[in-house]
Amino acid sequence: MFSKKRATAVAAIAAGAALVLAGCAGGGDTPDAEATFNPDEEVTLDLAFWGNDVRAGLYNEVIAAFNEEYPNITVNSTFLNFPEFWEKRQTEAAGGNLPDVMQFDYSYLRQYSENGLLLDLDPYIGDIIESEPLPQNILDIGVVNDTTYAIPTSTNAWGMYTNPVLLEQAGVEEFPGGTWEDYADWMGEVTDASGGAFWGGSDYTGRIQNFELQLRAEGSSLFSDDGEPGFDEERLAEFWESGQTVRDGIGVPQQRVEEVAPLSPFDTALAASELTWDNFGSGYLGNLGEGYTELGLVAPPITEEGAKDLYLKPSMLHAISANTDHPEAAATLVNFLINSPQSGEIFGTNRGIPASETALAAAELDPLSQQIADYEASIADRLGDAPPVPIIGYGSLEEKFRQLGTELNFGTITVEDAVSQFFAEMDVVLNQ
Repeated sequence: MFSKKRATAVAAIAAGAALVLAGCAGGGDTPDAEATFNPDEEVTLDLAFWGNDVRAGLYNEVIAAFNEEYPNITVNSTFLNFPEFWEKRQTEAAGGNLPDVMQFDYSYLRQYSENGLLLDLDPYIGDIIESEPLPQNILDIGVVNDTTYAIPTSTNAWGMYTNPVLLEQAGVEEFPGGTWEDYADWMGEVTDASGGAFWGGSDYTGRIQNFELQLRAEGSSLFSDDGEPGFDEERLAEFWESGQTVRDGIGVPQQRVEEVAPLSPFDTALAASELTWDNFGSGYLGNLGEGYTELGLVAPPITEEGAKDLYLKPSMLHAISANTDHPEAAATLVNFLINSPQSGEIFGTNRGIPASETALAAAELDPLSQQIADYEASIADRLGDAPPVPIIGYGSLEEKFRQLGTELNFGTITVEDAVSQFFAEMDVVLNQ
């Protein structure tokens, strides 16, 4: 039996090495899994993930459990923090030597898959990679151009966190649900009742995800699978103009937002609500500190009644390098990391709410994690299919959207100029 390799931190690579990904995949078709897999073959796999010492320790435990079942597969694991992880992957991609198995982020999936850097997992799904514990809408998340390149480890959804301590101080009930206008009115009620001590929330039009939510309710999306925008200048202007009432005093002033950065107004008890991904809860509780043992978590405002505007997003995924020498062994490891009860028991919710039903059943959920799981169950009627995998360059557009939202809040730019700047940036990204 092989002893597991202990995860060790990899030194950060030199800054400034901006490398362009090239198609570095090995040639030929994906081999038939059953025809080529020798379960007793002695192999070594490299596994890379982002995280910290806590997550590394959990991976160590999972690898040890994996080796109890597969003593012939040695797993060497390394980890970095998130930015350095992707810098390292860019360097490896340019040299054609990505790790066999990688923890993967949704925003990079199209870039790496379309450059031929990731293995087609379809021949292994339902065979080596168990599909029964993974609902089809979860498996579909890792599909690019009709091919599965990654499997989600965990999911999260867009929601609204609220601060019960501030709401009690203001004497205002939890947001009962309703339209975006209803939400603005509720924020205004909280802001007025606080006497200037805090605000009901922040300008929701500064987040591209809230724009996406409205577009999905209208039957559109931010971008199609072909990279075509699902909105025009008029629709974006309408969205940003809708936030003017919040910017006029209902929401946290931008100067106060800047003063507490990099924390958010919700982290610092300046805002009684925040629209964000539901897996941010533990960070909020940690930053709010003493006196906070729970948070509110409710569905975001409704654009159109009955619309399938929400969706499950992968907190992270696992993918395999197209150049791996051991695709079947790598698929075996991916299956264990995602589907095994041992993985669910050891990781718990460290990587988010487990996407696999078998892993979730084995995970011990703390009160906040149970609250998130219950929340995701409560929005089942609003969950639609996941949108197309983000276009290459989506991250820069998301940041541009945020920056323009900041300028709108400072009053240093008009909605018309903001729309023009965003479309100019989008034209560059879509035509690069």
